[in-house]
Amino acid sequence: MALQDDVQAILDRGVDDGDVVGATAQVVTGDGLLAAAAAGERSADAAAGAGPMTLDTVCWIASMTKAITGAAAMHLVERGRLHLDAPASSVLPNLADAGVLEGFDDDGQPVVRPARAPITLRHLLTHTSGFGYDTWSELLLRYQQAAGTVSMTSGELVATTTMPALFDPGEGWMYGISIDIVGRMVEEVSGRRLDDYFDEHILDPLAMGSTSFGRSDDLQSRSAAMHARRPDGSLAAIELARSPEPKFPSGGGGLYSTVEDYCRFLQMILGRGSLDGVAILQPETVDRMTVNSIGDLRVVALPAVRRELSNDAEFFPGVAKSWGLTFQINEEPLPTGRPAGGLMWAGIANTYFWIDMDNQVAGVYLSQQLPFADPRSYRLYTDIETATYEYLTS
Repeated sequence: MALQDDVQAILDRGVDDGDVVGATAQVVTGDGLLAAAAAGERSADAAAGAGPMTLDTVCWIASMTKAITGAAAMHLVERGRLHLDAPASSVLPNLADAGVLEGFDDDGQPVVRPARAPITLRHLLTHTSGFGYDTWSELLLRYQQAAGTVSMTSGELVATTTMPALFDPGEGWMYGISIDIVGRMVEEVSGRRLDDYFDEHILDPLAMGSTSFGRSDDLQSRSAAMHARRPDGSLAAIELARSPEPKFPSGGGGLYSTVEDYCRFLQMILGRGSLDGVAILQPETVDRMTVNSIGDLRVVALPAVRRELSNDAEFFPGVAKSWGLTFQINEEPLPTGRPAGGLMWAGIANTYFWIDMDNQVAGVYLSQQLPFADPRSYRLYTDIETATYEYLTS
């Protein structure tokens, strides 16, 4: 059976079993297409009249935005406008005052001490800055409640507020708002809004015309609804409170895209910075982005605090994982067949991707449902990855 048939069958089964309302997936090589499939509906609400999922269905890709923000930052590193190991406060002075959250006093007020080292762009790109998300941190959720700040999922946060870190820069790994801060650095040194910088230097050159921070009438008309897993296991369409035209584009999680568009970005990475003769990054830059940049530190599990947004999250528990310049790296072979050195990440609405530089293959899976790390949706993604490696080795 061809991989195309396998991937289609996986998605069809997922819809039939109630794992997803609808999903799309695509598997590509550096210059070609191995499989592309869509199944189900864009909304569980039949009255919405949204129609079937198709390859051009627009989804909120959330933290899959981070890799594109990382590419934009490295584009500026190439030009000497940003520096990986210089204090990031030279670009955003408020970072010098961020401090480290040690706990709370008897009155419930945060105890924040000065950081022992400056935060660098490298720390931010690798999630070793100490900044977290309240989704997976009881301390940060409590801090926000005490300080009366907006949710850390808001792109407005890093544009208007200095949040404390959970540890000193370089002392650990913690997933969080770091790439939103990188997005602000891109804006500051370029003098451009992040969406404009993306359009000029990444999205337009790669012909990613369905990828945007906001949704035009065309993108809105092709968008999938968000869904939530109910206690009985079913999925219901929900309204997600996100601004259609954000005041502060979130480099950490603001983009909408399609499976076709995002695969073009992945093909550029497979091509060491180029696709269809268009160079986005230098080959040496991509080489730096796709290898371990955190030394002996390792990615840790993310125990859920805000369970409406996420389940406990860790990809491939028991496998050592490091981090590149915005990709997770598996340091050991995976049960899916992906070899050591593979790259991946995801978005909170259960969207996932992987990149295998050695075998020159990559894939994207998009669904639209909360909470994150939904076992049933995630299994469809890993089944597609497994089917890909079975196809490659058959």
